[in-house]
Amino acid sequence: MKRSYYIYSDGDLRRHDNTVQFTTIDGIKRDIPIETIGDIYLMSEMSFNTKLVNLMARHGITLHFFNYYSFYTGSFYPKENLLAGELLVKQAQHYSDNTLRMAIACPLIEASADNIFRNLRYYSERGKNVSAVMEDIAALRKKIFQCSQVAELMGIEGNIRRRYYQAWPEIIDQKIQFEKRVKRPPDNMINTLISFVNSLVYTRILSEIYHTQLNPTISYLHEPGVRRFSLSLDLAEIFKPLLGDRLIFSLLNRNQITERDFTPNLNFLHLKKEASQLIAAEFDKRLKTTINHRELKKDVSYQYLIRLEAYKLTKHLLGEKKYDAFKIWW
Repeated sequence: MKRSYYIYSDGDLRRHDNTVQFTTIDGIKRDIPIETIGDIYLMSEMSFNTKLVNLMARHGITLHFFNYYSFYTGSFYPKENLLAGELLVKQAQHYSDNTLRMAIACPLIEASADNIFRNLRYYSERGKNVSAVMEDIAALRKKIFQCSQVAELMGIEGNIRRRYYQAWPEIIDQKIQFEKRVKRPPDNMINTLISFVNSLVYTRILSEIYHTQLNPTISYLHEPGVRRFSLSLDLAEIFKPLLGDRLIFSLLNRNQITERDFTPNLNFLHLKKEASQLIAAEFDKRLKTTINHRELKKDVSYQYLIRLEAYKLTKHLLGEKKYDAFKIWW
């Protein structure tokens, strides 16, 4: 079974026959069979050579890079072996034609808003005072399908997120100063957690897209750009409430992550190694969580829900079935 590997120790990564061999700076070696690797997250200083890169490419393994502050810096995305010319043309057409683009963009934001609303409802039913935020988001949701341009739609999405984040101090039991989302750089521990966890969601989606016929650089909400896998950003909008936000709430409310998990005197910019490892482990655990899919009539993992979303988008682009973005139903 393929899995994600997170490497936190500095060292050297090399091909060794048909395995990936990791050697720590202390000389400790570990061989990882290539057939077990889904993707690799490099969270430390690492050296490697082209033989390793060629091996990764041959087996379709993505490498995701994070810096000292646990900020995502980029990915090695192997040459696609599933790309189909017809689908690539359709992807481009649905981006360049505003009507076709909005037919994808609106369901993405509507699903994102619905998943956010379900998170709020969950905590409202447990005594958290978030009803006013829910009312405001419900009003904003009504405007989504009235939009005619992506910029207008993204403005509504921004307002929904802004209002949603205002409910977080009520949802989170720890007393943490958090007023708004700040990214570059994050200015408190919650913003740092959001940035790190969202990057885990984004990279997981990128790895799943690789195993479909979709091109990850053509997107419908976020503008395609140089060196940017913007389709992952699109799909991340609908999965962040389920995979990212719920994880953060759980980590903080169970006191698995506290102020002590950040390096002192760095304004909460740096997660300690042990905290980053814990978050990655909990994230992987959530990806393996299964639910009974109401259409497939079988149990599927949260991770496979991402692959299914890519398949649904493919069917829409090919004119087989109208796109209905994923919404939490449980």
